[in-house]
Amino acid sequence: MYTIRNPRRIDIGITRGDPISRRLLLKLSAAGAAVLSLPKAGWSQETPAKGGVLRVAASNNPSSLDPQTGRSGFDHPILFALFDTLVEFDFETLLPLPGIAREWVNETPVRLVLTLNEGVRFHDGTPCDAAAVKFNLDRAVGYERSNVKSDSASIESVDVIDPLHVAINLKHPDSALILVLSDRLGMMISPSATEAAGGAVDRTPVGTGAWKFASWTDNSEIILTRNEDYWRPERPYLDGIEFKIIPEMNTGLRSVVAGENDLAFGLTQQQLKVVERADTIGFIAGPTQIVNMLYFNLGRPTIGNVKVRQALNYAVNREAFNAVTQDGEIAYTLIPSSHWAYSPAVAEVYPYDPDKARALLAEAGYADGFDLAGVGWNDQKAVQRQEILIEQFGQVGIRTKFVTASVADSTNMFMADKIGDVYLGAFTGRPDPSQGYHRLFDKDAFLNPAHADPAVGRAEYQLETQSTSDITERIAAFHKLEMSVAEAALFCPLTFSADITAFARRVKGVRGNLTGKLKFDSVFLSA
Repeated sequence: MYTIRNPRRIDIGITRGDPISRRLLLKLSAAGAAVLSLPKAGWSQETPAKGGVLRVAASNNPSSLDPQTGRSGFDHPILFALFDTLVEFDFETLLPLPGIAREWVNETPVRLVLTLNEGVRFHDGTPCDAAAVKFNLDRAVGYERSNVKSDSASIESVDVIDPLHVAINLKHPDSALILVLSDRLGMMISPSATEAAGGAVDRTPVGTGAWKFASWTDNSEIILTRNEDYWRPERPYLDGIEFKIIPEMNTGLRSVVAGENDLAFGLTQQQLKVVERADTIGFIAGPTQIVNMLYFNLGRPTIGNVKVRQALNYAVNREAFNAVTQDGEIAYTLIPSSHWAYSPAVAEVYPYDPDKARALLAEAGYADGFDLAGVGWNDQKAVQRQEILIEQFGQVGIRTKFVTASVADSTNMFMADKIGDVYLGAFTGRPDPSQGYHRLFDKDAFLNPAHADPAVGRAEYQLETQSTSDITERIAAFHKLEMSVAEAALFCPLTFSADITAFARRVKGVRGNLTGKLKFDSVFLSA
């Protein structure tokens, strides 16, 4: 167990002398060093100044601005601006840091007590106190539209001790929960505003963040304004943020080069070449946990057969796929190779082997192949990925067609409406790796459209990853978890995307992190 008393001290049971701890520290250091800030030569660092509105080219219309009902990881840059989290994460190591909660301690292995900062208020002026935290966590567990039920699965109940102290009682020890509270589960929504809206605040978000919601014009723009009563008096620097929804990333980048917008994020390696040639543009670049992947609907007759899912994994030439897409790192699991929980053995499970794929299809009763119905995104990069898979699957007799739509619409088509056998999309990073396995593979998870869990031992290994804070034991449990998911072929990982953000010369303080989800707390505009 770890306890945080202030931002500069984190006791997490790491001993620099033992081999596993050295490995963890090296990986954390390597991960942090890989997130590079690369301003153009001659650009000086300036003292942060307040004022100005940042114009951001965003490629996706949000699925929701209620963090508990949203369905897309690409909502996060907007959510992080509107909502503080109970816990934050260090950009370089993903270790937990204080947020709304200034400290926490495990009174017992199944009772976590948070101490809240004084003076934190929602945008409507109401206090973000222990009662508000209980309201939010109870809502996460019990609200019928909640999409964070898997994140809160270990919570038994929540007790208000006094206005600044709240206790979370757990069904079982959960060492991952602290970092889970730095994500959607830890984003606090105003109880008063939620109750006044009848529970549905998808389009009327009221958080405690550095910026307040002003307006949302679908597929056009989202406008945020400064929270003048923000509880951290030194922030925010920006008077406001305007998110311009531009689905095609090439167009978004051109808008920054032309001076129409100030920043574009989620760019590709190919677009980085354009950025490097533009003297007026700076950028950050580094690895992320964003994995491009095929989601499987295990409720479909073909995909429900494990041999078909395994055949799909053998049929993918990941090296050739990455050579064309230039996404970044080849993916064999949800966890990139720089991460402490990565299992090298998983990379050996599905080498490119079209003969093996054909043999498995024959054993499954599809010697002549079959028709595969895919769902995917409609931007240029996504269509390129679809074309590669159509060609590679065609070599083993799998005839693939994709129906495309926006990220939010295609996600809803596959996950909620159960359209299609496979979904070519992405899963964005989470501070603790156990969270991803919950959100993708738990039986009640939104991202598991068939609500099936055929992997042998997965739930048991999942629990093991969370039941201890001993890093050696967590690593061993993650290796078993990753292998169980791979052997059952619950999905088809392809590549990890790089984190590339381009910005105009006047934009300062942009920082990347391994989740690949931009935060604007440190961003300011020069004169």
